[in-house]
Amino acid sequence: MTDSRLTDNGTAVRRRRVCDECQSRWTTFERTQTATLYVVKKDGTTEPYDREKLMRGVIIACGKRPELLQVLRRKIGELEDKWARKGTVTSGQIGEGIVQVLRETDDIGFIRFVSVFHDYKDIDTFQLHLQELIKKYQKSGDTLG
Repeated sequence: MTDSRLTDNGTAVRRRRVCDECQSRWTTFERTQTATLYVVKKDGTTEPYDREKLMRGVIIACGKRPELLQVLRRKIGELEDKWARKGTVTSGQIGEGIVQVLRETDDIGFIRFVSVFHDYKDIDTFQLHLQELIKKYQKSGDTLG
């Protein structure tokens, strides 16, 4: 092991490791296991929460920008703490939480995630919803990002 430090507001340990044989390097993140969080999906089925599945979607939306991903991991950790207190969360609540986080941190990631989350069938519907979002945030004195 070459380096170990707390990350995500102290909720995870980031460890940098080196293979003694080939000298390859890799990073692991270790988290304490909390009470199992369950997700109720749109079709009514329930499954265990999968952080990696959520992070894959966020990474796709935001691209591979390490500085942004570090912020997003921390904010998603805060959302997870809130959800864990409930024990069960809907996929819609997860999506809306991520939309809010992305709206605050990354305009392009926000737009890309919203377009998938709301499952738009055509550009006109997407454009209409985006205009509604812009008006909503302008009325509140906020901006998109």
